[in-house]
Amino acid sequence: MNLTPFVLERHFAKYEFDVPYQLSCSDCEPLRMPELLAMASPDSIRMWENLQFLYTDTNGHPLLRKEIAAWYGNIRQEDLLVCVPEEGIFLTMNALLEKGDHLVVISPSYQSLSELAIDKGCSVSRWEADAAGIYQVEALKSLVNDKTRLVVINFPHNPTGAMISSGILEEIIWFCERKGILVFSDEMYRGLEQNSADRLPCASSLSDFCISLSGMSKSFALPGLRIGWLACGDPVIFEKLLRLKDYTTICSSAPSEILSLIALQSREMILNRNLAIIRKNISLVNEFVKRYPSQYSWTEPKAGSVAMLNILTGQSSEEFCQEFLEKKQVLAIGSHLFNMPKPAIRLGLGRIGFAEALNRI
Repeated sequence: MNLTPFVLERHFAKYEFDVPYQLSCSDCEPLRMPELLAMASPDSIRMWENLQFLYTDTNGHPLLRKEIAAWYGNIRQEDLLVCVPEEGIFLTMNALLEKGDHLVVISPSYQSLSELAIDKGCSVSRWEADAAGIYQVEALKSLVNDKTRLVVINFPHNPTGAMISSGILEEIIWFCERKGILVFSDEMYRGLEQNSADRLPCASSLSDFCISLSGMSKSFALPGLRIGWLACGDPVIFEKLLRLKDYTTICSSAPSEILSLIALQSREMILNRNLAIIRKNISLVNEFVKRYPSQYSWTEPKAGSVAMLNILTGQSSEEFCQEFLEKKQVLAIGSHLFNMPKPAIRLGLGRIGFAEALNRI
């Protein structure tokens, strides 16, 4: 495959570890090893201390899959495939799509959610929010055609923090199921809802036509573990994903699986910690926007650890980000890296250092 460069990741690779102030990180403040191990049960500590560095189960450690299933509450552990989060997207797009297929993809989106399909020779229609920032289900339906193989959704949404209701999710899935269309649901920010009543069910728990993606990188503040998972109740689709995984990672890191198990067993503690950081940073942005109303505006996110800050100064997002990179040593991710027409920057609300970066702007 001749893959298109991943512009967002190349941009991060160029600057992320050399620039001291980060305004746009998508994850939550990463946990440190002592913090995580302090949460572990005696049984989990014994597993960690006696860990043998063998190959692991291709599907993922049974205890880890059991804990993931317990978090969802209505998913069988046999329907879970542990993988690297980005690998989950790669597996799905390559296992299920053929040249000439059509996709409907939420927009803006993480680049690989559309680009992998385009590079396979598929066509893509973008499902965009209306002027109020709301994703209307009728607009999605209007984009579907006879060649549509997959609908790709992402809630809580990166980069805007938008949400839909459970009823809308069910309507999307029912519509796609009736049309024979699969749904890929990126749920990496699940658990970071400002109101827990807004939390969506795992899409794959609602239909075997759905594949859900989640992992440890965002909501659980453990991006360095490189552990995620796909949930899918269709055994034929699951087998296709599993066979392709034999050509990628084969299996996951044994230490990362045990640390992920510890985190999931302490999920409420970790999610509450991350939500406290996000809420504090949301209040800082609200104060910031009130202080500079002619220069910035935003819509407060309903969920997740990211949102967009609109730039009203007349600068492009690229000019804005470059200026603050050079003058203030602040790394900001502009809307141009998401192919968004209006100038804005993504705010990473999950980091403790966010306040210092915002103050420099």
